[in-house]
Amino acid sequence: MLIGYARVSSTGQDLTVQEEALRAAGCEQIYSEKKSGRQAADREALHDAMKAARAGDIIVVSRLDRFARSTQDLHNLLATLEAKGVGFRCLAQVGVDTTTPTGKLTLSILGAVAAFEADLRAERQAEGIARAKQEGRYKGRSASIDYAKVRKLHGQGISPTEIAGLLGIGRTSVYRALAA
Repeated sequence: MLIGYARVSSTGQDLTVQEEALRAAGCEQIYSEKKSGRQAADREALHDAMKAARAGDIIVVSRLDRFARSTQDLHNLLATLEAKGVGFRCLAQVGVDTTTPTGKLTLSILGAVAAFEADLRAERQAEGIARAKQEGRYKGRSASIDYAKVRKLHGQGISPTEIAGLLGIGRTSVYRALAA
């Protein structure tokens, strides 16, 4: 059975194009989610798809970056699938099909290139931020916690847990504000 997996990074994005491509490829079952791809452990639909897959099945994705965001992540996910006897196929990167030796090689090369590109992108971003800071254009994001308000509420005898609930912040942030 072909099992599809579709993912977008944010709730404002649309899964339709990926899901249609997976259906057109013959996927009988599709697992979708709107979740950042940084940590595979956080992607419930991916784990559900992998859990549902049985020996002989193939997990299909539209693009490699929808499945894994790092070479290590890719290899870990593929090792899990291989241990179950499950194949992997990527529609956009033609030739990526772990049911063939050439597909395995192609996948490893593409995974390494994707990791390299991600590292370059992070490096460029860090350089841009450093330059903006030097020029006084980068100030970071605005403070989201009013430390004075936290201290005032605490001074009124309100517990840190209650303060966190009232202000919609984490309890750790309350303790950090009280210590500052």
